[in-house]
Amino acid sequence: MPKHVIDPNQWINLYSDYLFNYTITRVNDREIAKDLVQDTFVAGLKSMKNFKGEASERTWLISILKRKIIDYYRKINSNKGKAEVRMSYSGDESEGDWLEERVADPFDKTAEDTIENTELGLAIDNCLGKLPEKQAQVFEMKTILNYETEAICNELDITASNLWVIIHRARTAMAACLEKNWF
Repeated sequence: MPKHVIDPNQWINLYSDYLFNYTITRVNDREIAKDLVQDTFVAGLKSMKNFKGEASERTWLISILKRKIIDYYRKINSNKGKAEVRMSYSGDESEGDWLEERVADPFDKTAEDTIENTELGLAIDNCLGKLPEKQAQVFEMKTILNYETEAICNELDITASNLWVIIHRARTAMAACLEKNWF
């Protein structure tokens, strides 16, 4: 596999619009979105030597950006560093089986939704903490951070079939934990 060479001189031209559009849908504030994209480029420059070329340059920058967005929410939502997880898990069977299929619409928020989402975020974090370490790591990477299967497998040195077994077990345990502790 040829080693990818990254060119930070092209990042603004190639990726800034994509990264900004990705960010603005998650933070809904133009200035914060610009800051997060800028922070992403700075972090990318600092960690260029760690780029392995296992993913495209854009995918690598997106993974950095996702961490920046999570850090942003951790910072504004809690002194303990807990991220607000904006998910709605209703009892409507037509919506699907897994948490990632039940993400709340960020543009349709009421005060009650915000309180419920904060409580659910804490419940998810609590349940995540009860999982075995590998299951928690895989669940967070796949479901919360939206890492690609190949990237997770490469980072954790596991096969794709092993990943899907781990993620299935984690989802089943998370659903049971949330059923017991949230509903």
